[in-house]
Amino acid sequence: MTELPMFVMEREFDAPRELVWRTWTELELLGHWYGPGVETVVHKLDVRVGGAWLNEMKMGERSGYQRCDYTEVVKPERLVMLMSTTDADWNLAANPMMPDWPRVLLTTVTFEDAGSKTKMRLEWSPHEATDAEIACFVGVVENLGKGWGAGMVMLEEMLADLQA
Repeated sequence: MTELPMFVMEREFDAPRELVWRTWTELELLGHWYGPGVETVVHKLDVRVGGAWLNEMKMGERSGYQRCDYTEVVKPERLVMLMSTTDADWNLAANPMMPDWPRVLLTTVTFEDAGSKTKMRLEWSPHEATDAEIACFVGVVENLGKGWGAGMVMLEEMLADLQA
Protein backbone atom coordinates (compact mmCIF):
# COMPACT_ATOMS: atom_id res chain seq x y z
CA MET A 1 0.00 0.00 0.00
CA THR A 2 1.29 3.43 -0.93
CA GLU A 3 1.52 5.93 1.88
CA LEU A 4 -0.94 8.78 1.39
CA PRO A 5 0.31 12.35 1.14
CA MET A 6 -0.16 14.41 4.28
CA PHE A 7 -0.25 18.09 5.12
CA VAL A 8 1.17 18.79 8.59
CA MET A 9 1.04 22.08 10.47
CA GLU A 10 2.49 22.54 13.94
CA ARG A 11 1.97 25.61 16.07
CA GLU A 12 2.78 26.58 19.63
CA PHE A 13 0.28 28.88 21.31
CA ASP A 14 0.89 31.00 24.38
CA ALA A 15 -2.20 29.62 26.07
CA PRO A 16 -3.13 26.64 28.25
CA ARG A 17 -4.19 23.47 26.45
CA GLU A 18 -7.77 23.60 27.80
CA LEU A 19 -8.28 27.04 26.25
CA VAL A 20 -6.83 26.02 22.87
CA TRP A 21 -9.08 22.95 22.96
CA ARG A 22 -12.10 25.19 23.56
CA THR A 23 -11.30 27.21 20.40
CA TRP A 24 -11.81 24.02 18.38
CA THR A 25 -14.83 22.71 20.29
CA GLU A 26 -17.03 25.68 21.24
CA LEU A 27 -19.30 27.18 18.61
CA GLU A 28 -18.83 30.81 19.63
CA LEU A 29 -15.03 30.49 19.49
CA LEU A 30 -14.57 28.26 16.42
CA GLY A 31 -16.39 30.61 14.06
CA HIS A 32 -14.06 33.50 14.95
CA TRP A 33 -10.89 31.98 13.54
CA TYR A 34 -11.89 29.21 11.13
CA GLY A 35 -12.15 30.30 7.48
CA PRO A 36 -10.03 33.46 7.38
CA GLY A 37 -11.09 36.01 4.78
CA VAL A 38 -14.65 34.70 4.58
CA GLU A 39 -17.76 34.89 6.74
CA THR A 40 -17.90 31.64 8.68
CA VAL A 41 -21.27 30.31 9.84
CA VAL A 42 -21.19 27.25 12.07
CA HIS A 43 -24.61 25.64 11.62
CA LYS A 44 -23.98 22.78 14.03
CA LEU A 45 -21.18 21.75 16.38
CA ASP A 46 -21.62 18.47 18.20
CA VAL A 47 -18.13 17.47 19.36
CA ARG A 48 -18.46 13.79 20.26
CA VAL A 49 -17.81 10.51 18.49
CA GLY A 50 -20.62 10.30 15.94
CA GLY A 51 -21.28 14.04 16.17
CA ALA A 52 -20.83 16.55 13.36
CA TRP A 53 -19.63 20.06 12.65
CA LEU A 54 -21.56 21.71 9.80
CA ASN A 55 -19.78 24.77 8.46
CA GLU A 56 -20.63 27.34 5.79
CA MET A 57 -18.07 29.75 4.43
CA LYS A 58 -19.68 32.72 2.69
CA MET A 59 -17.68 34.45 -0.04
CA GLY A 60 -19.86 37.28 -1.27
CA GLU A 61 -22.79 35.74 -3.15
CA ARG A 62 -21.34 32.21 -2.99
CA SER A 63 -21.05 29.76 -0.15
CA GLY A 64 -18.84 26.74 0.42
CA TYR A 65 -20.06 23.99 2.74
CA GLN A 66 -18.14 21.53 4.89
CA ARG A 67 -19.17 18.67 7.10
CA CYS A 68 -16.86 17.18 9.71
CA ASP A 69 -17.84 13.88 11.28
CA TYR A 70 -16.02 13.17 14.54
CA THR A 71 -14.50 9.70 14.81
CA GLU A 72 -12.40 10.28 17.93
CA VAL A 73 -12.66 12.89 20.69
CA VAL A 74 -10.24 12.75 23.62
CA LYS A 75 -10.61 15.96 25.66
CA PRO A 76 -8.32 18.00 25.70
CA GLU A 77 -5.79 15.93 23.73
CA ARG A 78 -7.07 14.84 20.34
CA LEU A 79 -9.75 15.40 17.71
CA VAL A 80 -10.10 13.11 14.70
CA MET A 81 -12.68 13.91 12.06
CA LEU A 82 -13.59 13.17 8.48
CA MET A 83 -13.84 16.57 6.77
CA SER A 84 -15.94 16.67 3.60
CA THR A 85 -17.00 19.18 1.00
CA THR A 86 -20.80 19.15 0.80
CA ASP A 87 -23.74 20.77 -0.91
CA ALA A 88 -26.09 23.13 0.95
CA ASP A 89 -27.98 20.10 2.33
CA TRP A 90 -24.75 18.66 3.86
CA ASN A 91 -24.50 15.82 1.33
CA LEU A 92 -21.06 14.85 0.08
CA ALA A 93 -20.23 16.82 -3.09
CA ALA A 94 -17.34 17.80 -5.31
CA ASN A 95 -15.57 21.04 -4.51
CA PRO A 96 -17.02 23.47 -7.10
CA MET A 97 -13.70 25.30 -7.48
CA MET A 98 -11.53 22.14 -7.62
CA PRO A 99 -13.57 19.14 -8.82
CA ASP A 100 -10.74 16.68 -8.13
CA TRP A 101 -10.20 17.90 -4.56
CA PRO A 102 -10.56 14.91 -2.15
CA ARG A 103 -14.19 14.45 -1.17
CA VAL A 104 -13.09 13.41 2.33
CA LEU A 105 -10.01 14.39 4.32
CA LEU A 106 -8.89 12.62 7.46
CA THR A 107 -8.16 15.43 9.90
CA THR A 108 -6.30 14.85 13.16
CA VAL A 109 -5.61 17.66 15.61
CA THR A 110 -3.56 17.02 18.74
CA PHE A 111 -3.01 19.33 21.69
CA GLU A 112 0.01 18.87 23.97
CA ASP A 113 1.01 20.74 27.12
CA ALA A 114 4.28 22.64 26.75
CA GLY A 115 4.65 24.30 30.13
CA SER A 116 2.22 27.22 30.11
CA LYS A 117 1.91 26.91 26.32
CA THR A 118 0.22 24.42 24.01
CA LYS A 119 1.66 22.58 21.06
CA MET A 120 -0.95 21.90 18.41
CA ARG A 121 -0.42 19.57 15.46
CA LEU A 122 -2.80 19.36 12.51
CA GLU A 123 -2.57 16.46 10.07
CA TRP A 124 -4.67 16.43 6.90
CA SER A 125 -4.70 13.63 4.33
CA PRO A 126 -7.03 12.24 1.66
CA HIS A 127 -9.37 9.53 2.96
CA GLU A 128 -10.59 6.73 0.68
CA ALA A 129 -9.56 8.96 -2.22
CA THR A 130 -9.34 8.29 -5.95
CA ASP A 131 -6.04 8.60 -7.78
CA ALA A 132 -7.24 11.93 -9.23
CA GLU A 133 -8.09 13.23 -5.74
CA ILE A 134 -4.70 12.18 -4.38
CA ALA A 135 -2.96 13.84 -7.33
CA CYS A 136 -4.94 17.05 -6.76
CA PHE A 137 -4.03 17.05 -3.06
CA VAL A 138 -0.34 16.48 -3.87
CA GLY A 139 -0.49 19.32 -6.39
CA VAL A 140 -1.59 21.88 -3.81
CA VAL A 141 -0.17 20.50 -0.54
CA GLU A 142 2.65 23.09 -0.53
CA ASN A 143 0.06 25.90 -0.55
CA LEU A 144 -2.28 24.51 2.11
CA GLY A 145 -0.35 26.32 4.84
CA LYS A 146 -1.54 29.69 3.54
CA GLY A 147 -5.20 29.27 4.52
CA TRP A 148 -4.52 27.23 7.63
CA GLY A 149 -1.68 29.63 8.55
CA ALA A 150 -3.96 32.68 8.27
CA GLY A 151 -6.47 30.90 10.52
CA MET A 152 -3.72 30.14 13.04
CA VAL A 153 -2.76 33.85 13.17
CA MET A 154 -6.40 34.70 13.91
CA LEU A 155 -6.51 31.92 16.51
CA GLU A 156 -3.35 33.24 18.17
CA GLU A 157 -4.85 36.76 18.34
CA MET A 158 -8.11 35.41 19.77
CA LEU A 159 -6.25 33.41 22.43
CA ALA A 160 -4.38 36.58 23.46
CA ASP A 161 -7.68 38.50 23.70
CA LEU A 162 -9.33 35.72 25.73
CA GLN A 163 -6.49 35.86 28.26
CA ALA A 164 -6.23 39.69 28.46
